[in-house]
Amino acid sequence: MALNVQLPSHKSTTKISPPALSLTLVLILFLSLLGYYTLHKTQTTMAAHHFHRTFIEASNNDTISSYLRSLTLHPHVAGTPNALRTRQYVLEQLTQLGFDTHVVKYQPLLSYPSYRSLSVQFPDGTCQSLPLDEFRSGEVIEPYHAYSPSGNAAGKVVYVNYGRREDYSKLREMGVNVSGCVVIARNGGLFRGKVVEIAAGEGAAGVLLYTGRERYGMKNKSMEDDGSVGRFFPMDGIERGTVMRGLGDPLTPGWGGVEGGERLGLRDKEVMERFPKIPSLPISFDNARTILKALEGPEVPFEWRDGALEMGVLKVGSGPVAVNLTYSENRTIAEIGNVFAVIQGSMEPDRYVLLGNHRDAWTYGAVDPNSGTAALLDIARRFKILLNHGWKPRRTIILCSWDAEEFGMIGSTEWVEQNLHILESKAVAYLNVDCAVQGPDFFAGATPQLDNLIVEITKQVSDPDSDYETVYQSWNASDGGFKIRRLSGVASDFAAFLQHGGIPSVDLYFGKDYPVYHTAYDSYEWIKKFGDPVFLRHVAVSGIWGLLALRLADDPVLPFDYLSYASQLEKHTKALEEIVARNVSLEPITGAVKELSAAASIASVEAKELLMLPVNVACDLQRRSINDRLMLTERGFLDDEGLRGRKWFKHLIYGPSRDGESKLDFFPGIVDAVAESRMMSKEGGQKLVQHEVWRVSRAILRAAHVLRGDLT
Repeated sequence: MALNVQLPSHKSTTKISPPALSLTLVLILFLSLLGYYTLHKTQTTMAAHHFHRTFIEASNNDTISSYLRSLTLHPHVAGTPNALRTRQYVLEQLTQLGFDTHVVKYQPLLSYPSYRSLSVQFPDGTCQSLPLDEFRSGEVIEPYHAYSPSGNAAGKVVYVNYGRREDYSKLREMGVNVSGCVVIARNGGLFRGKVVEIAAGEGAAGVLLYTGRERYGMKNKSMEDDGSVGRFFPMDGIERGTVMRGLGDPLTPGWGGVEGGERLGLRDKEVMERFPKIPSLPISFDNARTILKALEGPEVPFEWRDGALEMGVLKVGSGPVAVNLTYSENRTIAEIGNVFAVIQGSMEPDRYVLLGNHRDAWTYGAVDPNSGTAALLDIARRFKILLNHGWKPRRTIILCSWDAEEFGMIGSTEWVEQNLHILESKAVAYLNVDCAVQGPDFFAGATPQLDNLIVEITKQVSDPDSDYETVYQSWNASDGGFKIRRLSGVASDFAAFLQHGGIPSVDLYFGKDYPVYHTAYDSYEWIKKFGDPVFLRHVAVSGIWGLLALRLADDPVLPFDYLSYASQLEKHTKALEEIVARNVSLEPITGAVKELSAAASIASVEAKELLMLPVNVACDLQRRSINDRLMLTERGFLDDEGLRGRKWFKHLIYGPSRDGESKLDFFPGIVDAVAESRMMSKEGGQKLVQHEVWRVSRAILRAAHVLRGDLT
């Protein structure tokens, strides 16, 4: 019987079940999508690097020099015809690049000099009228203090060092009474307005302020040092400036001073409190020395002698030399205008990255502020090149040119007040540059979540004073290593954004200070000879500034690091232990910082995961969610009631202390409370300080909750 065996055919195929087929197709689709998104992500990263490299390579020091030369042809004090010409120049430059530009105008109260005189009566009975203008005066406005009240002050002279409260305490120990006297102080210790305020409280009749060479490390040196260290000290140079308290138009506190809008009266209490009660004048080094060398009385304290001996001052007074100071001011409503250029975002047009610099100046303004204005215009030029190469920012970039900063950050403050709620909900960060270049060495200030980003960027920009190092390498090699200061003062236009609006902020510049500050010698020629002869420092600032903007505008997940913020708050709390009494508990802050640190850790992990996800609507919504939390966390540090007695300042972590003399540049409400507690009962003082500690802890917890994105 034959066996009928059927052998398998070589042509037969294995039949795949429907579930297996579906799984295979899904796997193929997944791998295809993964490959696509990986390629897309790689291409996106490569494109970002390409645009960053193009931005750096597009720098041109000659172009920046040309911008600065045009900006400094004439002095341009806010509210004057020359200021209008400067505004028009900036507007034209930005408009010619093809940007969407506009001007926002305000009408604040400004202050100008009408009459000034100063005479000295010496012990031998002779009198001398002192010159109050610089040798190089030209078109510049006369040296004066904006918002100083009109008046006459005549009396014996007392030297009060920096004019701090501790200086007056020292004088009292020496038996020196300043009541009815005209005090003379050197700049550099306090804001000039605070010097006048303290002097008035001590009973002085008037104030004279001068700038000494020791402020710039030039004591016992000749008038002109070698250009390599960027030093030139004009003996007749006079530092102008405002003496008004607070920020913004004094007649429109909290709202924009637009034409036809509400204004307080000049005699309103809130307005009067902004102005000093006694007249003051700035004078030159030469004139100060003439007066101070004639003083008698007790010898200058040892701790004051770094400046006093430089002036030839051996005694503090009072008298017998006396002065007669007369000042008359003209307060007037004047028009100012902020200039804006907008680069619309392609994916998130309702998220704003702002770059700002003020353009008004007391004189020619080559350093302050137009070194920054020239850098801003150069960034605009480079951004245009990127746009021509196909770049489209993810988020909207706004270039801001502020007016009337020198009078008290008026232009930026009015605009922030007018747009506060929009900025609170849509502003990612504000990047400020005032004096871009004052000399060598890089300096940065920022809110702490931006620290690591600044470090990253400075590693990509060449140091202007080295052939082989980056800015970061030179910065890190400086004394004590790199340090990012905190933005607690009201030194520039970041103040309204951070301290009133809670917007993460940065402030950048080269050079710690410069000896022609606010004088007629702040000119293009000084920059060419001393400040930055080949304009490479300007190139470096604009490079760092622009790259920061590119990262904040284009990164899919905002490069904010709140672990850095929490770490900084831990250090702040530790430092606070040195000034608070033992009966005050800092545990509320310590606990709140731990909460913020935990939230920051979660956010950091989430951000890294989201960076790995593909580009699609669902993933973009997730990134949008964490970006909003990262952006809004800084707002949590605001308190609606503001600092005690200074409600405009809302930020409880970073803001100015009331007396300006504290060495701590954080927790201003606590610092103020500690100072006030010394004049109270033990129980009352402890209660006041503890309350401020609780306020700060609640602010930190608010920020932590925002970062988590959950309700309590």
